[in-house]
Formats: sequence, structure tokens, C-alpha cells
Amino acid sequence: MWKRWRIRIMLFLAVLGPGFITANVDNDSGGILTYSQAGAQYGHALLWTMIPITLALIVVQEMCARMGVVTGKGLSDLIREEFGLRITVIVMLLLVVVNYTNVVTEFIGITGSLHLFHLSKFISVPACALLVWFLVVRGDYKRVEKIFLVASVVYIAYIFAGVLSQPSWHDALVATVRLPHRSVWSNRAYIYMAIGVVGTTIAPWMQFYLQSSIVEKGIRVRDYAASRLDVIVGSFFTDIVAWFIIVACAATLYVHGMGAIQVAADAAEAMRPLAGDYAFLLFAFGLFNASLFAASILPLSTAYTVCEGLGLESGVDKSFREAPFFYWLYTLLIGGGAITVLFLPDAQLINVAILSQVLNGVLLPVVIILMLVLINRRDIMGEHVNSRLFNVIAWATSIIVIGLNVALIFAHP
Repeated sequence: MWKRWRIRIMLFLAVLGPGFITANVDNDSGGILTYSQAGAQYGHALLWTMIPITLALIVVQEMCARMGVVTGKGLSDLIREEFGLRITVIVMLLLVVVNYTNVVTEFIGITGSLHLFHLSKFISVPACALLVWFLVVRGDYKRVEKIFLVASVVYIAYIFAGVLSQPSWHDALVATVRLPHRSVWSNRAYIYMAIGVVGTTIAPWMQFYLQSSIVEKGIRVRDYAASRLDVIVGSFFTDIVAWFIIVACAATLYVHGMGAIQVAADAAEAMRPLAGDYAFLLFAFGLFNASLFAASILPLSTAYTVCEGLGLESGVDKSFREAPFFYWLYTLLIGGGAITVLFLPDAQLINVAILSQVLNGVLLPVVIILMLVLINRRDIMGEHVNSRLFNVIAWATSIIVIGLNVALIFAHP
């Protein structure tokens, strides 16, 4: 019995990485800001989203991982082959625009977290931009993945910060399983925030990055059970962290009437007199880790997507000479994101950060629908096509997000 379990554990550890990393990068600077804002402005009123979002995240991520294992191709590759170059270029352009705003948001998180320790953004941003560039350009896949896995574990700091904020556990748990009053759906700001929460938790870039990582790691169908567990564990962990961020800010900022925050670092600063220095340090350190982590992954995801869509060489195991377009695009995204933050007025940072997450929510249904068409093709997936349950959950996710976007248009200001 023990021998069988030991083999299973070793197999899981061998394939651990793509699912766990991808899900946790989702709690990036924009995600932390969105969750913090949700807790600070609405208390527990958005906690109900966590359960359906977790279920949807597991299904969508599993679909991507399964397509990568079965086909051995990235999502952009499949979209180009099955839908043609025109649709591929449109999707890529949209993704590049959305991901650029996300990269900017990561550098906003970096400057905000280090500003708490009195470090100027004109020092912190260039230094961190060079660090993440060097990490990927000079590393190989196994080394980079190990660093990303360590960074993923650091997110546990937010769970400790949530506990130290001494929330009302009963109220938080009840709000998690109870739908809000119908009146909230006429509130444009609430709907905008709800779309941001969905968009930051199930971001479009994640699907492209996860499938590319599965392919680059060389995971085969016979190993897929362990890879699926990797996806499930990562999805649960990232949303538990998100839940604690909302609860921590609800217990401190919302309860004390502090309302909206300007950047995610404000949540850490405001927490200090309310929950103590330890909560402040954990929140600030978690924000820096998340921002630096995502500033590496997001440009990488975009470079994978574009190169696959155009049929160009890509991958961190390739040299700069072997995949020049891949590395130049990665470099431009990091450099552009860093320069934007350096010259963008501080008053505009919050608007860009929240907008990036809402844009994720707007693009998400398009990506899921393309995935659904692909994964239900027997000539592509064979016996590994979607089950009826997975189709229902994925289609429901798309329809609900589309409904939220429509509601946002017609809701009262």
C-alpha cells in the first residue's frame, strides 16, 4: 500500500508545476489589488463569488492541460490550425493589449510594495525589470520552474495575514455560501468589481501559458492523472489565498470605514495600526513576491502565445539566437511595462490596475468559447473530448461573464 502511494506522490511531484504555478500567478498585483478593493469597499459582499469561480477555474484549467497533453500543441497553435490566421491574429492582438495592461499592473505592485520600505520607484522598477528579464533569458525551463514553485508557496503569507486581522469567521463563511441581495445588480460599481474578480481569477492569459507549459514540460497522457491533480491543487490554493485577502481587508479597512484604496500597498499600510506589524509585513512581502512573480510569467505567456500563433520558435529552453522573436517580445513587454509605470502619474495607477482585470473579464468568454469548440472535436481529442458536465460548467461560465458585461453597460452609475 505504502509503495503504491509513494509512486503516486513521486509522479505528482514530477509533473507538479504548470497547473500550480499558473493558478498562483493569478494572484498577482492586479489580483491582490482587486481582492483588497473588494474587501475594503464591499466587506464580505463578494465572497460568494469564490465557490463558483473556483469550480470554473478548475474546469477551464483542466481543459487546457488536457488539450496540451493529448495534442502536444499550445492553444495558439490549435487556434491557428483550426480557425485560421485571421482569427488567431485578432485574438493575439487582444491578448497582447490586455496582457500589456497586466504587466503594467505588476510593476505598479512592485513599486507600491517597496515604497512601503521607502524605496523609490526609479530604483525598484528598473532593478526588478532587469531581474525578471535575466531570470528567464539566462535560465532553462527546470531552473525557472523551481524558482516559480518557491514563489508560489510564499502566497501562504496572505493566509497568515488574514488570520492576524481577526475577522468574524462566522460572517465570512456565511457570506461565502449566500447570494447577495438582488439590489446589488443595479449597482454599476459592484458589477464592475464582480467582473474584475472573475477576470483576475480566470484570466485569459492563463490558458495559453498553462497549455504551453504542459507541452514544453513534455507531460504525456499516461502521466495526466497527476497533472490534473496539479491543476486542481493549484486552483484551490490560489482561491483560498484570494478568500483570505478579501476577508483580511473586510475585517480591517471595511469595518473601520476606510473604503476604497489607491494601490494594493495601501491595504498593507492601512492594516498596520489595525492588525499589527506582522500582518503589515506579511501583506507587503506577499505583494512584492506576487508582483515580481507575475512580472516574469505574464510577458512569458504573451511571448508563447504570439510565437505559437505565428509558428515561430519559442521556449525558455531555447537560446536568444534560436528564438529571437520570442525573447525580443518578452523584453519589450517588460521594458514597456516598467517605463509606463515610471512615467504614469501615481493618481492614474489605480485606474490602470482595475481596468486590466476588467479587460481580462471581457476577453475571457472569447477564449473559453474557442477552447470549447476545440476540445469537443473528436478528430483532435479522440476519446478525451469534454464530458457533458464540463461542457455545462464551461458554457455557463462564458454566459455568466457575458451577462455581467452586458449588465455593466445598462447598470446605473
